[in-house]
Amino acid sequence: MFGRLGAPEIILILVVIILLFGAKKLPDMARSLGKSARILKSEAKAMKDDGKTSTAAPAGPPNPEDAAAQRTIQAAPGDVTSSRPVTEPSDTTKR
Repeated sequence: MFGRLGAPEIILILVVIILLFGAKKLPDMARSLGKSARILKSEAKAMKDDGKTSTAAPAGPPNPEDAAAQRTIQAAPGDVTSSRPVTEPSDTTKR
């Protein structure tokens, strides 16, 4: 429908983006986009690792101390500004 994007089209798109957002905001936007991508990647890796450990766990009775323990998920190696403690959901309903 539109065909392939060549060099003139890409240059035109970049010029329009610079005019819309301004040259001062573009580095900040790129930095926040990269940070978001790192966080998404680390969260996906943490979920994948949790899936592996939960299926490989022994079938014994659950330990209440393990359920109350708090984990910390790092956004990226060495990136301490975006690490946050994670609390596991607890079942507070009484049956």
